[in-house]
Amino acid sequence: MIKPLADRVLIEPQEAQTKTASGIYIPDTAKEKPQQGKVIAIGPGKKDEPMEVKVGDLVLYGKYAGTEVSLEEKKYLIVKQQDILAIL
Repeated sequence: MIKPLADRVLIEPQEAQTKTASGIYIPDTAKEKPQQGKVIAIGPGKKDEPMEVKVGDLVLYGKYAGTEVSLEEKKYLIVKQQDILAIL
């Protein structure tokens, strides 16, 4: 498994919605990049900046934040704690 360093967080992004609230299906070409996911692992934090998120939290992050990583056919995202906008 991946162990993030410093103030980095490993997130498993949620799947993008395939259907609108009114029942219209969204094609793959029109889907937006997901902006929320589940925290899988966290780093130890920095001396002057403790980690505010914990494993299992559902978080909202910036649209273009982080680095995508694939491991065992799953896609993950590694972001800095400051790129996380909110805990849901």
